[in-house]
Amino acid sequence: MKDENKDMKEMKIQIDLDDVTAQGAYCNFAIVNHTDSEFVVDSIYLQPMQPKAKVRSRVIMTPRHAKKLMNALAENIKRFEENFGAIPDDVAGLDNHELIH
Repeated sequence: MKDENKDMKEMKIQIDLDDVTAQGAYCNFAIVNHTDSEFVVDSIYLQPMQPKAKVRSRVIMTPRHAKKLMNALAENIKRFEENFGAIPDDVAGLDNHELIH
């Protein structure tokens, strides 16, 4: 069992990124929901002066991976702010609860 854990830690994962996915999808609004077993993050692009928006992508993950994502974002935001200055908490005049639910 000990050797199996060592092999798992040393295993490298190759990640393929096709051209369409590599383009990404811009979003300026996110809705986060959860159940006892998963988190769902819907990424949305809100166009100015448009009352309707469409979900551009949906990511479903376990609570454990959601927490890892939260920590990774926190670390990257910290590094960003060290290099470029503080990101305002009040983005575009909206409160946090209006951006992420």
